[in-house]
Amino acid sequence: MFDALKERLDGVFGKLKGKGKLTEGDVQEALREVRRALLEADVNYKVVKGLVENIRLRAMERSVLDSITPGQQVVAVVYEELMDLMGSEPKPLTISPKPPTLMMMVGLQGGGKTTSTVKLAKRLSKGHKPLVVACDLRRPAAVDQLRVLAESAGVGFYGPEKGEADVLNVIDGALSYARDRLMDVILFDTAGRLTVDDEMMAELDAMKARIAPHEILLVVDAMTGQEAVSVSEAFHSRMDLTGVVLSKVDGDARGGAALAVLATTGVPIKFAGVGEGIDALEVFDAKRMAERIMGMGDVVGLVEKIEQATSEEDVKRLSSSLKKNRLDFDDLLAQFEQIEKMGPLDKVMEMIPGADKIKELKDGEMDPRRIARMKAIIQSMTPEERRSPAVIKGSRRRRIAQGSGTTVQMVNQLLKQQSQMNDLWKKMGKGKGRKKFQMPKIKGFGGLFN
Repeated sequence: MFDALKERLDGVFGKLKGKGKLTEGDVQEALREVRRALLEADVNYKVVKGLVENIRLRAMERSVLDSITPGQQVVAVVYEELMDLMGSEPKPLTISPKPPTLMMMVGLQGGGKTTSTVKLAKRLSKGHKPLVVACDLRRPAAVDQLRVLAESAGVGFYGPEKGEADVLNVIDGALSYARDRLMDVILFDTAGRLTVDDEMMAELDAMKARIAPHEILLVVDAMTGQEAVSVSEAFHSRMDLTGVVLSKVDGDARGGAALAVLATTGVPIKFAGVGEGIDALEVFDAKRMAERIMGMGDVVGLVEKIEQATSEEDVKRLSSSLKKNRLDFDDLLAQFEQIEKMGPLDKVMEMIPGADKIKELKDGEMDPRRIARMKAIIQSMTPEERRSPAVIKGSRRRRIAQGSGTTVQMVNQLLKQQSQMNDLWKKMGKGKGRKKFQMPKIKGFGGLFN
C-alpha cells in the first residue's frame, strides 16, 4: 500500500530539495502535485482539500521559505500534517478492569472480518485468554471458517448449536461458556452483508444492547478506497464505533482509506492487517505510517520483525559460531528461516530508510523462491557437508543438485557465497581490538536479488 503515492511524493520533494531557495510559486506548484497524488491515492476530496490547505498555510511562512533548507522544511511540514491526519498516537484497546472484556467485530461481507477477529484474538492471547464467538448464522460455512481459523491460531472458539437461528441465544451461551473457563476477552464475529442494510443493523443493535461491548471495531478492506469511508460513516452513525481495523493493507491498495477514515468519522484506526498469516496484525501507528509514505522507512517496525523472527536459540547458535570463527550451512539455513519469518521481502525492504534509492535493490528482483531453492540445496546436504563445505566436490555437487531439484551452477553459487560470508565471519570473530575491516561485496546479497 502507498507505493504509488510514495513514488509521486518522492518526485515532488526531490525537486524542492534541489533548490537552494524556494519561492511561493515553487510551493504552490509542489502542492498541486501533492493534491493530485493524494486524489490518485483515492483519498476523499474534502480530506485532500483540508490537508493541502493546512500544508500551504504552514509552508508559506517566512520562517520556512527563508530557512537554510527550505525544501526539507516543507517535507517536514507535509510529514507532520499526514501524521496528524491519521491520528498522532496509537489508540489502545479498552480492557475492562472487571473481566470479561467484550468486543464486537462488525463490517461488510468479504472485508476480512472473520480473519481479523482471529488475528486480534491471537494477538491478545499473549496476555489474556480470548474466546472467539461465531455470530454469523446466515452465511454458509461462516461458523466452520471461524472454527478452523481459531484452531490454527490456538484460541478458544464457541459456535451455535445445530439449527440455532437466534444470535442472542448464541451470545448467552458464549458468556456462560467463557465464565466457566475463565476466559477474559470475548470477540463476537458478527454477520455481514454485501452492503449496509436495515436488517443487518437491527441485528447488530440487538447484540449491542445484550452485550454492552467495551469495543465495537469495524473491519474495513483497505483496498476499497473511498468506499471504506462511506462504510465507516454508515456504521459509526448507527453503532457508535470505538475503532477501525484496516484489513489487506499489504495488498495493492492506494491508501486512501487509511488517510481519510479518522478525518471523516473521528474514529481511530487501531489495527492494520499486514499479511495473510494469523500473526500479521499490527497496531496502527500514524507516525510510522507517515514515515513510510514519505520514504523514511520504518526502522522501529523492522526491529520488531527481527525480534519476532529471532529466538533465544538462534542467538546462542550465532554466538557459538562467532566464537568458533566459523559460519557453516546449518547457521545459514537458520538465517534463511528467520528471513522467511519476517514476511515478504519487498515489504521488509520498504522499512529500510532509503532502500528504494539503492540501485542494487531498486533494479533487483526480490524473489522469495530463491530462499526456497537455497534452503533445498542445504537440506540436500549430509550433516558432514553442512559442517564442512570443503568436502563438497564434483560428485557431491551433482548429487546435491539432483536432490534439491536445482543445478550444479546454483550449488556452486551458494558454496561461493557461503565461503565469502565465512571469511567475513572470521574477521568479525577476530575483530576485537583490531583495525576496522571493509565488508566484502557479496554479489546479489547472498543470491536473494538479481
